[in-house]
Amino acid sequence: MTGGLSETKSATPETQKIVDEVKSQFEKKSNEKYDCFEAAEYKTQVVAGTMYFVKVRVGGDQYAHLKVFQPLPHTNKPMELSDYQTGKTKDEELTYF
Repeated sequence: MTGGLSETKSATPETQKIVDEVKSQFEKKSNEKYDCFEAAEYKTQVVAGTMYFVKVRVGGDQYAHLKVFQPLPHTNKPMELSDYQTGKTKDEELTYF
């Protein structure tokens, strides 16, 4: 479905690969370093590519929500961390931001 967010799905190895690709961008933007960076769940939005909204455990019971843009394959552009929210919990729902 173009435009709307998908249902929440459990993270997969592919989701972990996506967050691993943008980890350095997140650390730079948030001015923090994270030893733990585990994708927990995600939603997608189809745009001119795919926007991933991913809940990531960053240590203990602390989570961050990442908004990652994956351009269409033919563009040969890298993944981009579009936005993020910190201070989240395991039970907070992923929403559009």
